[in-house]
Amino acid sequence: MRIAIAIVGVIVALFGLLFALQGFGLVGGSPMSNTTTWSILGPLIALVGVALVIGALRRKP
Repeated sequence: MRIAIAIVGVIVALFGLLFALQGFGLVGGSPMSNTTTWSILGPLIALVGVALVIGALRRKP
């Protein structure tokens, strides 16, 4: 179960990073590009993913 939560955390973190990059305008071709909302939400989503990974790996088996 810990590994599954860690994998989900990595996926959430990667999506958050993608959303942030789109919000900052570094990744184009999307309605999310250059949008302040995703510039704020993207890093927050990425932090949630990192927290999931850390929590899963620190949990005792």
